[in-house]
Amino acid sequence: DISGVPADKFRTICSAVDKLDKEPWSEVKREMVQDKGLSEDVADKIGEFVLHKGSPRELYNQLMDAKAFGNHKGALKAMEDLKILFNYLDAMGKLNYVSFDLSLARGLDYYTGVIYEAVCMNGNTQVGSIGGGGRYDNLVSMFQEAGKVTPCVGVSIGIERVFTLMEARLREQQGGSIKQPNVQVLVATVGNDMMQERMKISKLLWDANISAEFSQQENPKLKYEITNALDRSIPLMVIIGDEEAAQNKCKVKDLVARTEETVDQSALVRVLLQEKNVVPVGCEFAAEFLASKRS
Repeated sequence: DISGVPADKFRTICSAVDKLDKEPWSEVKREMVQDKGLSEDVADKIGEFVLHKGSPRELYNQLMDAKAFGNHKGALKAMEDLKILFNYLDAMGKLNYVSFDLSLARGLDYYTGVIYEAVCMNGNTQVGSIGGGGRYDNLVSMFQEAGKVTPCVGVSIGIERVFTLMEARLREQQGGSIKQPNVQVLVATVGNDMMQERMKISKLLWDANISAEFSQQENPKLKYEITNALDRSIPLMVIIGDEEAAQNKCKVKDLVARTEETVDQSALVRVLLQEKNVVPVGCEFAAEFLASKRS
């Protein structure tokens, strides 16, 4: 409005401005002038505003000291709202996570106040937008009885983008692989006709909410079981042979630490939880759980 954009070009010009996070100002200006018919002097005036981005308080003070918005009531009211927002964010210790960006201009005219975008950062580099939203005082009223107004603030999350970034981070952490073990313990046996022993140990672990599985083959070879666990990044194995079964014992093989110990089957759950730091399925507070078990 201050720059002289006609009302009928509001949405289309906002749409062009909103591309500044991906395109240089020269290309955005070209689109506004050549493709959308805006006069060049108006486009230059827009450029005096939308290229500003930085620390919320510093940019706020810079714009107000320069009287960048003149006496425009709508702009001054918006700046007052932003001042309140920045004060609240500062009080909550979150202002340092926020950038004041005048190029954020959604081309949707139902927004009536602040608009925002959440981005994922890698150091000082922006690696992707993961959400956005804003305030809309009138949108919900379209679906309500006449005269009723329900101001709202909303946000939408880019789930696919979040998953993409999580996958990229996992690949970086794991040296290019995104393999994750879907079980914590593989139960294996040595010898023939040991299916029931594998079932018995697995049942013991399942009752303790420990994620475990066993082979459905009748007599799987141990070396293939170990290979299977390594390929799937399963960290632990519980192994029972004829001798261990007769003594109600079993071997706990740590594939990460490359250690092996024989324990009583009655102590197996305790060993896995306390010594091997296995986290029960559905346990949201692993540290507290393990601490309580140790105590």
